[in-house]
Amino acid sequence: MPKSWGSVAKKGAKLISVSGQGSFEDHRSIRAPEPADLWVRDERSKAPDAPTAPTPKRPQADLPGDLIAAVRTAGAALTNRGRERLVTLTAEAVEAYNRGRYEEASRRISPVAEIAPRVVGIREIAGLSNYRAGSWRAAAAHLRAHYDLSGDASHLPAVMDCERALKHPRTVRKFYEIVRAASPPPEVLSEARIVMAASMAERGDLPAAIALLIDAGAGKRVRNPADRHVRQWYVLADLYERSGDVPRARDMFTRVATADPGAFDVDERLDELGGRARSSHSKAR
Repeated sequence: MPKSWGSVAKKGAKLISVSGQGSFEDHRSIRAPEPADLWVRDERSKAPDAPTAPTPKRPQADLPGDLIAAVRTAGAALTNRGRERLVTLTAEAVEAYNRGRYEEASRRISPVAEIAPRVVGIREIAGLSNYRAGSWRAAAAHLRAHYDLSGDASHLPAVMDCERALKHPRTVRKFYEIVRAASPPPEVLSEARIVMAASMAERGDLPAAIALLIDAGAGKRVRNPADRHVRQWYVLADLYERSGDVPRARDMFTRVATADPGAFDVDERLDELGGRARSSHSKAR
């Protein structure tokens, strides 16, 4: 995570309802997404039948049957060839997404989303592809539709992040309250807090941004910290530094470096602050 953690980060998101993984991976991670084995069938690993065999095809995403059926149903007015083209475009979009080609994924899924706007998985693919490609308005529209159709709040932090990038702080707050009311998994709620704090900080209210995280327990010491704890510590460290509280900033950055050596740009940040804190037992606030 760079110094400007409040700027929109786009790496790390996974397809959730489409892939059926059932787990949330934060959308602000600096790590590139791992290709999902469920989605990729690599024909290149197969030996050719003969020396003269044609060049192997590109790997294709292996879509779930229910998603294929939903896309075909949405395209009922088309010819059979037209319906199968929608399925192919969806598979190509997912394959491109899993390989980090987000603009390509967005282009390929766009015509499918126009014809199948009520298919949850299509809205998810379109929303995350646009989000990772930096198309905030389109991403927010698709991911809001995904929430309306599914009731799944997992991607609402990304919606908040889009609205933050578009300078809509009231909308950021609105969706933060929706996430809180949904009682989502801790990882999702943590991401929502981070984006909410970013929005506050960008409007110059650093004390409120710090208080939001501290009041939620984000500054507490944890024996075996999860990724969300480390990320919140980093954000708090950045906020403390920006507010002029160097000792607390150094302490929080030290926690991050201890829990996850080499995480983000923490070593550089600590060097700028004069090195690690001598004691890691001081309180965040």
